[in-house]
Amino acid sequence: MTRAARIDRRTAETDVHVSLELDGAGSGERETGVGFLDHMLDLLARHGRLDLAVRATGDLKTGAHHTVEDVGICIGQALDRALGDRAGIHRYGQATVPMDEARASCAVDISGRGLLSFQASLPPGAIGNFEHELAEEFFRALAANARITLHVVVEAGTNAHHMIEAAFKACARALRTAASIDPTEAGVPSTKGVLR
Repeated sequence: MTRAARIDRRTAETDVHVSLELDGAGSGERETGVGFLDHMLDLLARHGRLDLAVRATGDLKTGAHHTVEDVGICIGQALDRALGDRAGIHRYGQATVPMDEARASCAVDISGRGLLSFQASLPPGAIGNFEHELAEEFFRALAANARITLHVVVEAGTNAHHMIEAAFKACARALRTAASIDPTEAGVPSTKGVLR
């Protein structure tokens, strides 16, 4: 069974196309017009073992907020669809990733309930046209639309690039574990019998 999905989202602000396969190798092109976001999506795909193609255009003259948020929405929707009824998955995953002086941890529960807890003392500023606070906006959109509980904590760091990169890598690694198939799990890993 292929666990894959395609999402197309067009609004007055953005035009986003995402294709995702959960059991991949990190392949695909990411082109959003926001260079740092493309770099973070490359990390998400590679460390999450996702085949992920993203093509987005947006109203970047007003900033990258709408593009970053809508890409997060679409990747979240693709994850939700690709996970199906969640039967046979591990459900939980966690990872801690160092990136030079920075360190971030992420815990994931593919719970059917979208929630983000984000703790990071990022310095003000931007990397290219990616304002630092957009990291939280991306993760919030991802969690809500994938219907996962996502805890991201940037535990250390002074370089915003390293801090955000560690967070994306930790998220990718935690998600990879949570979404992976558990050969000992015959059904949905919940006492309720559903993850909704």
